[in-house]
Amino acid sequence: MKKDFLCLTDWSIEELEGLFALAADLKARQKRGEQHHLLGGKTLGMVFEKSSTRTRISFEVGMYQLGGHALFLSSGTTQMGRGEPIKDTARVMSRYVDGIMIRTFSQQGVEELARWSSIPVINGLTDMYHPCQVMADLLTVIEHKKNYREQIYCWIGDGNNMANSWINAAVMFGFELRVATPRGYEPHPVVVERARQRGARIVYTNDPLEAARGADILNTDVWASMGQEEEQAKRVTAFNGFQINDKVIAAAASDCILMHCLPAHRGEEITDEAIESRHSVVFDEAENRLHIQKAIMATLMA
Repeated sequence: MKKDFLCLTDWSIEELEGLFALAADLKARQKRGEQHHLLGGKTLGMVFEKSSTRTRISFEVGMYQLGGHALFLSSGTTQMGRGEPIKDTARVMSRYVDGIMIRTFSQQGVEELARWSSIPVINGLTDMYHPCQVMADLLTVIEHKKNYREQIYCWIGDGNNMANSWINAAVMFGFELRVATPRGYEPHPVVVERARQRGARIVYTNDPLEAARGADILNTDVWASMGQEEEQAKRVTAFNGFQINDKVIAAAASDCILMHCLPAHRGEEITDEAIESRHSVVFDEAENRLHIQKAIMATLMA
């Protein structure tokens, strides 16, 4: 039976930790220069309705390193961009390729694609969730902290797809999470309610310093995501005080690590000094997109 990677909570904790272990093994093998062609002869169809740097490069390079091939498909140059039903696209692609990665707006659209596809579908990002990124983030924490499940995590900024994904991660792994957002920019209420029902240890606040106090991991993202560019000026005003800077870092644990999924708007949600500080692991985090996604693809497609 085929399996998809659409949302963290669709998987068991044992399966997710298996991805961490496989990613660490594949990373070590790559660093040693060992071939690991687990997907020899396989092809991944990559559907992009949102532009990308890290997602495209990491999936395409990852498939190459696994011995397979990745095919870039922009919605603007395919029939999806001209109104072909998702269920038709799904069934046709299932006859051509061995897996699909899609980076798009609607989580519902990704789920429909997976429902009609007979091959694995990977959520490369939607407006609701970014599961590959949060798995890369957690792999980075595992590399820098002894026990990632005993750390205190802090999210400061927009209640966006990354905030939703961190809430799902807190549900799955049981760690303490503090989420600080301006009023009116809280995470999705459905995600919040599901986490509450499952007893997740999450504190929601409108005070960034309260959230950061004693935290082991500080995390943020841009204030205006793709598709929200017209709100940029409004959001800069609304998010005043929600920047990760020296004051916020000083409130956190002395050995805290600082994360950002990139791209960063330096001087807005994070200062240049913070992202270049000894606490920053943002480029380890970016690299780990490659390794965790290789593990996801190998697990689903091998």
